[in-house]
Amino acid sequence: MKTTQKFKHKKVLVLGLAKSGVSAASLLHKLEAFVTVNDRKPFSENPEAQGLLQQGIKVICGSHPIELLDEGFDYIVKNPGIPYDNPLVKGAAAKGIPVLTEVELAYLVSEAPFIGITGTNGKTTTTTLVFEMLNKGGKLPLIAGNIGTVASEVAQEAKEENNIVIELSSFQLMGIESFRPKISIFINLYEAHLDYHGSIEDYAKAKANITVNQTEADFLVINADQPELEELLSFSKAEKIYFSTKMVLEKGASIINGAIYYNNEKIMDTDSIALPGKHNLENILCAVIAAKVSGVGNEEIEEVLKTFTGVKHRTQFVRSLNGRSFYNDSKATNVLAAKSALEAFEQPTILLAGGLDRGNSFDELIPYMENVKALITFGETASKLMKTAERAGIQTVKHVDNVEAAVPAAYTISEEGDVILLSPACASWDQYRTFEVRGDIFIDEVHKLK
Repeated sequence: MKTTQKFKHKKVLVLGLAKSGVSAASLLHKLEAFVTVNDRKPFSENPEAQGLLQQGIKVICGSHPIELLDEGFDYIVKNPGIPYDNPLVKGAAAKGIPVLTEVELAYLVSEAPFIGITGTNGKTTTTTLVFEMLNKGGKLPLIAGNIGTVASEVAQEAKEENNIVIELSSFQLMGIESFRPKISIFINLYEAHLDYHGSIEDYAKAKANITVNQTEADFLVINADQPELEELLSFSKAEKIYFSTKMVLEKGASIINGAIYYNNEKIMDTDSIALPGKHNLENILCAVIAAKVSGVGNEEIEEVLKTFTGVKHRTQFVRSLNGRSFYNDSKATNVLAAKSALEAFEQPTILLAGGLDRGNSFDELIPYMENVKALITFGETASKLMKTAERAGIQTVKHVDNVEAAVPAAYTISEEGDVILLSPACASWDQYRTFEVRGDIFIDEVHKLK
């Protein structure tokens, strides 16, 4: 671990806990900062805060008192989920106090270079593919970010010979100053998280921070099928490498005559890829570029793509039962992700969908519902989805209370050869704490079927 002096004897407020906040507070304490932790959850119900107090870190729980800013903090390290209109965050900005996220801390202490992956959809799959390819190629990768491993914990253990492959959200990228990946990947950009960012322009600008500190010695992977990304990222000094699922590229990665090519060199036939779904070709092309730039051979790349079948909760194959195939796509928390899942299957499909109502309609799904023979819906958006199904001409539509009820309901009306797909097109928070919890319940219910 590199020992940065940036925070030594500086007053730092860690705002919000969860895994990243706990790791950030502990790391800052090691770096000899004067750390104060502030979390909304009451201290008596907050084992994370209790553990930090035992380390000698000042802890304030139960609310976010604006008076904290009178203590003269030099930095705030914010949990990515806390919005920038939070009074403490707005007050810090007015006072000129830098507001960072934990990813910045990870970069400052890491001895290893970073491969950063962002985009609206496909981040986790791409991150996992890059990790697997580098691992197969002997490049000693470590994996970090939203994928479940806290970046600042991973960075403390990383050595020069490692590569940290990190999934990055727009929330995290808004809070960086010097973070600089050796390879940045920008998979795609669609309208999302407008309740947090306010506009697609601000959302895009946050995503573009992934390359803001890159130099001519670094690489930026861009989706050539979205020309708007070229304009958005035109400021980048990094060497740009493009990928396309629609065009033939002489340089970069593309699909030519049913095969993956990189710089006019054939890697493998697409028929041999184990990961289902046309939408995953974007993720695969990104990963191939990162692997090739990192020195991984074609044989190792091909071996990964022939065996990698997906990430949990992302079009994850769960089980076959009496000729029915069950897939868990609980990570489909928006319409775009659900579209991609529906496109992946040509078989008759029973769709399980519903969840938090964010005020949007679901009619964009209609062109992708040709193979949907039935809809089982639940949650706040059930009535909206039922109306969409009617407009799509789906004859069998059923409303149930939750995912637990949706699985047996779908199985009862299914036939041999059907796909039963959980792809909710909504966030889970109306009924479940996270999309992972929702997906795990689906998996459990599928395995209960006789």
